[in-house]
Amino acid sequence: MEKLRELVNEIAYARDHTKLSTLQRSLTPVLSFASSLYRVALSFRHCLYRFGLFRKHWLPVPVISVGNLTWGGNGKTPMVEFIARWLSDSGISPLILTRGYAGGDEARMLERHLFGTPTKIGVGANRAAIAACCFERYGYIDPRSSTCDHKLCLDKNVESHLNSEKIGAVILDDGMQHWSLQRDLEIVMVNGLMLWGNGQLLPLGPLREPLTALRRADAAVIHYADLNLCFVIKQVSEQNLKDIEFMMREVKESLPIFYTRMTPSHFFEVANINSKLPLEALCDAIILCVSAIGSANAFVNAMEKIGASYVDRLDFSDHHVFQATDVEMIRRRLGELEDKFGSQPVIVITEKDYDRDSEILKHLHPCKVLALCSVLQVLSHKGCTENGFRKFLEELLRVKLAGPN
Repeated sequence: MEKLRELVNEIAYARDHTKLSTLQRSLTPVLSFASSLYRVALSFRHCLYRFGLFRKHWLPVPVISVGNLTWGGNGKTPMVEFIARWLSDSGISPLILTRGYAGGDEARMLERHLFGTPTKIGVGANRAAIAACCFERYGYIDPRSSTCDHKLCLDKNVESHLNSEKIGAVILDDGMQHWSLQRDLEIVMVNGLMLWGNGQLLPLGPLREPLTALRRADAAVIHYADLNLCFVIKQVSEQNLKDIEFMMREVKESLPIFYTRMTPSHFFEVANINSKLPLEALCDAIILCVSAIGSANAFVNAMEKIGASYVDRLDFSDHHVFQATDVEMIRRRLGELEDKFGSQPVIVITEKDYDRDSEILKHLHPCKVLALCSVLQVLSHKGCTENGFRKFLEELLRVKLAGPN
């Protein structure tokens, strides 16, 4: 199954189909037919919502959706964390609703990162039901209510209006295709490295919806937009970023666009999560990057930038749950590297891989296994800054929420 996913992923992001293998070319007609069926099903589902046959649920607090148009690796979870911190710092207790893929690796990572904040996390496919349970347990306060003078309370000085236990906003993780919940703000994340692949719908391509879905977005964020990073990986220049912007604004001319990247901060040992190692600790080291994430290229490139002597990689499909056979494969690769370079390599994983199943990674003992910690950074580009992005979110929410009142 892992091999099949890899083949399909290569087809989805292939720029020249003549370079595909014979097996991949034989799969293409089947995937094309399945993609056509998916398009019909998608259109039918749209109609059911449009004509009210499928009901949309309204929540009693503002809802911010963070989603994307393609499968994994778009920076949704880091953006969800960024928004949760912004709301928490503003005196609003957010509830994050996440589906919980692969046993909830993203939810566990968010719990670790947001520990000590008033953030609550609800995990489950039926997010309206999960939200209702959380509202019943913690209570809620609508920032649009009279206690906030009919304005959204996003000022640190108004914390007295809000009870930190009561939920004041909902963040919908991976929410763009979760149409059953009404939202006040739609943020779409775009992978600046891989973009939209061959431009086809699943499973022939990586698109969950056609690009026309960008019309529903209130803002777009190009992730991995650091120009130096893009240039190293895929020769993406500033002109290519302009082309991406042009492509999106052809769909929605007024679409605000922001730029982000993941900035590595430190490592911790898998055997001791409380440890903290500087990035310089792996200078001149032999590194084996092991990951099951949506955009492994950015992770590997970050390791190359810290000054490692040599960086090798083992990539698995997004949300892959490591098995005993994977551990053996990793051990074999470590042996090959040790024979080649005469020193023991260090395994580096991402935090998502750690939170998916930290126990199985301990089976690699006595090999050293480190997890890379990174933080989302809003880039200063074309007049956009991190503070500017926060102010944009605040003002857009004020406008959106003031509309019906």
